[in-house]
Amino acid sequence: MPHPAVSIPARLRGVRPSWLSPKVLRTEVLAGLVVALALIPEAISFSIIAGVDPAIGLFASFTMAVTIAVVGGRPAMISAATGAVALVIAPLNREHGFGYLVAAVILAGVFQIVLGALGVGKLLRFIPRSVMVGFVNSLAILVFMAQVKELRDVPWAVYPLLAAGLALMVLFPRITTAVPAPLVSIVILTVITVAAGIAVPTVGDKGALPSSLPVPGLPDVPFALATLTTIAPYAFAMALVGLMESLMTAKLVDEITDTPSSKTRESVGQGIANIVTGFLGGMGGCAMIGQTMINVKVSGARTRLSTFLAGAFLMVLCIVFGPVVSDIPMAALVAVMIMVCFATFDWHSLAPKTLKRLPAGEITVMAVTVACVVATHNLAVGVVSGSVTAMVIFAKRVARFADVTAVTDPDGGQVVYAVTGELFFASSNELVGRFDYAGDPEKVVIDLSAAHIWDASSVAALDAIEHRYAQRGKSVEITGLNEPSARLHKTLSGELASAG
Repeated sequence: MPHPAVSIPARLRGVRPSWLSPKVLRTEVLAGLVVALALIPEAISFSIIAGVDPAIGLFASFTMAVTIAVVGGRPAMISAATGAVALVIAPLNREHGFGYLVAAVILAGVFQIVLGALGVGKLLRFIPRSVMVGFVNSLAILVFMAQVKELRDVPWAVYPLLAAGLALMVLFPRITTAVPAPLVSIVILTVITVAAGIAVPTVGDKGALPSSLPVPGLPDVPFALATLTTIAPYAFAMALVGLMESLMTAKLVDEITDTPSSKTRESVGQGIANIVTGFLGGMGGCAMIGQTMINVKVSGARTRLSTFLAGAFLMVLCIVFGPVVSDIPMAALVAVMIMVCFATFDWHSLAPKTLKRLPAGEITVMAVTVACVVATHNLAVGVVSGSVTAMVIFAKRVARFADVTAVTDPDGGQVVYAVTGELFFASSNELVGRFDYAGDPEKVVIDLSAAHIWDASSVAALDAIEHRYAQRGKSVEITGLNEPSARLHKTLSGELASAG
């Protein structure tokens, strides 16, 4: 029998988290560091969009990442201050002030918790794959477009630095993958620019980095109903946009890592993270697909540790190593983000072989999603537009399968109409015109054994058919209803307005 002093540590070793293994730990730590470096200019840029001090965006990125690492449902996904959220709350900050912005962030978190508890994550199953592909491609395009702005009206030295950064990230993994190529690229380009005294735009040019941790406090607003009515629309919009972007990103990471995640927990976690961020004076946020791709696809991270360290390293870099971080050339970070764009974009979706095989409707849905996102810079608009387009195309396609064929008895005593297909608003609207009311015999049988009734529109159409025959003194018998169709027909028949 083993001694207790030996057996207890053995059991502990048996339940040791996977991220404690040296190889995984190194990957997670280095991934977190790369993401933290990439978050700094992004957070500052989004702060400018929202009209707040750069420190506010950096605080939000720190608190969002650290909190979601604990309470989120998708390991390795990065949440921080985002452009989508900044666009939503910028008008509120501009018109009412920063206190109202913070209050809206906290209320948005409450909305997200409620929506998560109600199962909003389950709505992802209604988003078609073509919309998902369009979402990913449009994200890659938006991230790339954001980098192009960093390459305009800059010193000529930026371009060779950019080329060197891209070359390092392509070639270095052939030597070793022990250290993420983006981190190597950032370090080498920073050393070159500082040592050679090359004057190029740096992270410090984006704005001042914070020198202390955020302090908790209540938003500086009147605690009155008027305040609630002012912030509620912005908070609800932020909650919806944040959840949509976060859940879509979580679904993408699920596919990349071939692992499931709890969308309900992620939704609630986003809410908790925004509430924490609001009480610490941040501007709120949601999942970031660009930084998530750096973490998951480029750096190979798979656990919550990388997400936690991304936020922790962000504050350490700003507070402790602020002067060093300020010297990082923007060209190095632009090179990293461009590589992320190419890695994120689904090039297979544009291959001629793929386009030739895909149905025209699928291609249309992808194109609508991408066009709407790129035109509005709003992911929610693109996803909703693409999903609605897919539903319309699907409804038209299914409606074509509904058909009516008539067979008259040899003695002419009755006619049997066999209805086949799915009966819903798109197909049942044409159903009424498929019957010969004047020429049919006294008895009409409508056989629905090969059909299914889905909605009130179909029941109303059947009522209208019966009413038209009744006006001519003819009887109608509906047969062959399956159980769900019979139940719906019994409940609604005669209760809907007649189309007489």
